[in-house]
Amino acid sequence: MSGVVEAALAELGLTVPQVVPPLAAYQPAVRSGVYVYTAGQLPMVEGKLPVTGKVGAEVTPEEAKDLARVCALNALAAVKSVIGDLDRVERVVKVVGFVASASDFTGQPAVLNGASELFGQVFGDKGVHARSAVGVAVLPLDAPVEIEIQVEVAAD
Repeated sequence: MSGVVEAALAELGLTVPQVVPPLAAYQPAVRSGVYVYTAGQLPMVEGKLPVTGKVGAEVTPEEAKDLARVCALNALAAVKSVIGDLDRVERVVKVVGFVASASDFTGQPAVLNGASELFGQVFGDKGVHARSAVGVAVLPLDAPVEIEIQVEVAAD
């Protein structure tokens, strides 16, 4: 049975996907005390990137915002793999997003709103977080966006 968070996702027509397998020597998420930290999550859908390239060149800002939302879903999958139930999330603490950007693109914050807005929709006040939006030259697999999150979880 899904909980409150997964019901909120379902109302948006979304589900928590399977955890994206690591591309190298790391874990998708680790827990330390009351925090879970995810590795950078790419916008993988069923094992592949739906779009590649730089935002502001091959990828529109609107497409990138949608991809940031996919990254957020993948981050939630990684968190769930560690804690079992997303209702145990007490707060989304920090979101760090990387946007592979054309040299003149400066709209990274708007792109990352795709993830931030999703966290607000499914967690309410618990989804309000600190955030960094960073433009970079290139990301793994030529992904347009990558997101990592830190969440606080209920103590065991």
